[in-house]
Amino acid sequence: MLTLILILLPLAAGIITLLSGAQLAKKIALVSGLAILATAVYAWLQFDPAAGTQFSYQYNWLSNGSILFSGGMDGISLVLVLLTTFLTPLIILSAFKHDYKNSPTFYALILFMESALVGVFTATDAFLFYLFFEAALIPVYFLAAVWGGEHRLKVTLKFFIYTIFGSLFMLVALVYLYFQTPGAHSSQISALYALELSAQAQGLIFWAFFIAFAIKMPLFPFHTWQPDTYTESPTPATMLLSGIMLKMGVYGLIRLLLPIVPDGLAQWGMVAMILSVIGIIYGSIIAIQQSDMKRLIAYSSFAHVGLMAAGVFSVSTNGLQGALIQMLAHGINVVGLFFIIDIIYQRTKTRYLDQLGGISQVSPQLSILFMILLLGSVALPLTNGFVGEFLLLSSVFHYDNWLGAVAGLTIILGSVYMLRLFQKSMFGPISKWVEGFQDLTLSEKAVLLPLVVMVFWIGIYPNTFLKITEPAVHQLLTLVK
Repeated sequence: MLTLILILLPLAAGIITLLSGAQLAKKIALVSGLAILATAVYAWLQFDPAAGTQFSYQYNWLSNGSILFSGGMDGISLVLVLLTTFLTPLIILSAFKHDYKNSPTFYALILFMESALVGVFTATDAFLFYLFFEAALIPVYFLAAVWGGEHRLKVTLKFFIYTIFGSLFMLVALVYLYFQTPGAHSSQISALYALELSAQAQGLIFWAFFIAFAIKMPLFPFHTWQPDTYTESPTPATMLLSGIMLKMGVYGLIRLLLPIVPDGLAQWGMVAMILSVIGIIYGSIIAIQQSDMKRLIAYSSFAHVGLMAAGVFSVSTNGLQGALIQMLAHGINVVGLFFIIDIIYQRTKTRYLDQLGGISQVSPQLSILFMILLLGSVALPLTNGFVGEFLLLSSVFHYDNWLGAVAGLTIILGSVYMLRLFQKSMFGPISKWVEGFQDLTLSEKAVLLPLVVMVFWIGIYPNTFLKITEPAVHQLLTLVK
């Protein structure tokens, strides 16, 4: 029942926020976000990793009970629910320094999206998964389209068309799978795992799932919506997109694609792996060339998700564990980096590296926290990024030595573009744009310090989270191999 509470709480809080006044809305949203986080932490403390799916709910929904409104949490679901509920109140707090027009709607949309994201990560019915998968798109679309930049309408329309188009492939595949189940049919994900499909059917379903999830992450060559959408969206929407929403695609690969179509994976897994590795290198090279800080982080996120996908397609314990721990690390790091870029932009009115410089001389606190998050992103040992990246590169190397060697270039390329970002903005003579730059406020520290704590927590004590996911990962791999 805790799972259902975690879905309904942000939904109810969003409705209350929507109906409240402008001054009250942000306070209600923040308190609600913290209450939801406390509920998720309570679920974590009660969770037994060896006991499988827990905190379940199940209600009849459609087709005389063959399609259920049902959900629950295993270890894989729980870590992503924790990520979602941890980041959401920080994203809400990060928006406090902005005076958004119609703020009750703005904060309500963030809470509605949190509800849909928790629904995605906990659904045990395939059609319910699809419902939440699409529902998560609606709030972020309006956040970007209403409060975004100058070109927001064109960019968000492209984003909406891309994601809806990809999801249609998944819907067709799910309908087909539903009618392949015996008897009265079932859309329970566990029932789809038990299907015995022909190799040809599995190949087609593989591509239907792959396209849907590759667009959402995104993977090469389905990524063209991402840089513009991240750049034009308001920073809280960019944080939601990069920190949490792209994880839906990686989660979909793990939860649906791998165990449902193992023969399809055997046929096409190498192609998917190659596309993932191309994305790592391509995204990194483009990131090096960027002068807009927000676009640089957007391309770095594209490169990171390519490595996560490569780990998933390695179909190994290290690959899946690495992808899961890297989803946590990436979500924490990228939300912190986008927030720091927003702080710099609000004080200087520019995001271009050639116009910045010398910030470390006027804002030492910002510089220190920026460096910690940056080092996590480049996978320095004892930071959160190192654990996932080590496991992922190990899994890709064992899958194919040459692909592992190419993917390993991400260590060098990532260091180049991230250290270039820090050097150009923080060091050198004080730019005219930086004159009068103020150090961090109390609310800004309240956002960044929890993220920094998590950088070291995951880096030093990764077993806190790896032990949660390990039994579920082993169980899932038995369905694939």
